[in-house]
Parts: sequence; C-alpha cells; structure tokens
Amino acid sequence: MNGSEISDPQIAAEDLVKRFGDFVAVDHVSFGVARGEIMGFLGPNGAGKSTIIRILCGLLRPSSGRARVAGIDVARDPEGVREHIGYMSQKFSLYRDLTVEENLRFFGGIYRVPHALLQKRIQFAIDMAGLGDRANALVSTLAGGWQQRLALGCAILHQPPILFLDEPTSGVEPTSRRRFWDLIHTLAAEGVTVLVSTHYMDEAEYCDRAALINQGRIIAIDSPGALKNTPLGGEFLLLECEALGPTLAALQKGPGVIDASVFGNAIHVLVRDAGQSLASLPPYLVGKGLPPRRIERIHPSLEDVFVHLVAADLAKRRQAA
Repeated sequence: MNGSEISDPQIAAEDLVKRFGDFVAVDHVSFGVARGEIMGFLGPNGAGKSTIIRILCGLLRPSSGRARVAGIDVARDPEGVREHIGYMSQKFSLYRDLTVEENLRFFGGIYRVPHALLQKRIQFAIDMAGLGDRANALVSTLAGGWQQRLALGCAILHQPPILFLDEPTSGVEPTSRRRFWDLIHTLAAEGVTVLVSTHYMDEAEYCDRAALINQGRIIAIDSPGALKNTPLGGEFLLLECEALGPTLAALQKGPGVIDASVFGNAIHVLVRDAGQSLASLPPYLVGKGLPPRRIERIHPSLEDVFVHLVAADLAKRRQAA
C-alpha cells in the first residue's frame, strides 16, 4: 500500500532512493502510513530502516523520489517537517549527568513548549513513563528500560502528531520492551501516527502493519496476520535434535525438503507435504546417525516468512544482475 492508496496519509514515500556513492542504501521505496496507525519497519541491522527514517525526519536528503510528512515535502522544507514530529534515535541521546526532570525541561526548551504548558507536559511525560518516584534521579542510574521510556517522554513533550522511533527497544529486556509497546499503543489510540523500526520479528505483532525490509528494499508490507499467511510453496515442520549442524546439512538433501533453517535450538524445515515428511524424515535421519528428538508440524512464524522472502528477493536480484 503506497501513499496514494491512503486517504490523507500522514507519511508518504514515493519511489524513494538514497545513495552513498555507489552504495544504494534505500532502493525505490514506496509506502504510506495513515493517521493513528502503527507501522513497523522490520529487518536486520544494515537493511536501510534507519536511513529511511532519517530521510523522513528531514535529516538526510533523498537522492531521488519524494517523501511527504504531515503534508510537507521533506526535501523542500525539512524544518517544517521537524515541527510536526517527535524523533527517538537509535542511540540513547539523553544527558546522563542530568536528572529525569532536568532532561525533560531541557528538551521542552528545544521543542519550544510554551512556558505556561511546560510543567504540565513534564508531569505528563513523567507519569506516562512511570518515573514519578525517579524525577530527581540521575539518568545514569536508570535501567535501560526506564531510560527508553524517558526518551519517549522527551520525544512527545511538544505533542507531535507523528512519531518516529528508530530501534527504540534495542538492548532492552523483554518485560520492558512489552511495557514500551503499551505506551506506543496508548499514543496511537490518541491519534498519533507511529513509524517504528526494529530487528525483533516478534514486535511485528504489536503493529497495525509491518514492512519487511532487506538491502534497502521493502520486500513485503501488510498486516502481521496477512504476512504470516504468505504462500511459501510448502508446509513447515519443527525438528529438535542433538547435533544441530550435521542435522541441518543432512536435511538440505532430505526427501521432500525444500529448505531448512536453524531457529534457536531447533530447525524449521520447509517441506512439500508435511504428512509425507513426518513419515519419511525420521528414518532418513536415523540412517544418517542423526535421530531426531522431536518432529511436528507448525505454522510458519513471521521470521520463517522473512527468511523465505529474503531468499526469493536475493534470487531475483541475481537473475536481474
């Protein structure tokens, strides 16, 4: 879905390209984000997520294509764009030698929050982040999850209608990540448009739509449920075993196997027919001296879909080269 397919898109990119010399970091990207929508950018580090966000925030000029944020062309009026957005960068950017309230007061000044409203907005940010008993604590003493919530509080002090969050939960433990997403959903429910990047595939479940990005391209974009139902040409099995590496190598030539990948301490196996493979793979592996501990049919995860789509995209690029 591109910007032209959404009525009144708050974020719209059309054929966006960004080159650094001969390197193409953003490769003809088009999409749109509606008011109050949470759009996730998912992909590995180096996929181009941060570059796209920096272009949309008016921090980088696109090499070609067009992007509009809050109806403003980001290349023509980057300052105008920045008046309408909140931005939380990938690296923690607050002042560790200042207290929570001192950081909020400082950023309130940067965002030119009217003096009459500043204390009210500071208190709102403190309450939202759950930092009421830590307002006078040095930021350096806060755990990572608290720091990220404070950074979000600083980014929304001026009540921006559009919020860009670049890897906001990177390095944050799972419980704090979940609480952070609760805050994002609260903001979206109030009409804030949110574009958030992450390399955690499970976080796609918290988004209204997700764009899977690889090597500067959007290779798929849809709701998390629709993405997980992407036709992959087969069915998936979960296989647990003792010798992960040798078993993975053997499976690549196994009967009915299309592909196999390591997922944690197990292997996800894409097969033509799950019923046939459940019967044929165990004796095949036993014959190789690699008896499986457990094998069962599973529904593909978003990570399974991403791995498959990346492989298909790479094959397409090789054919075009």
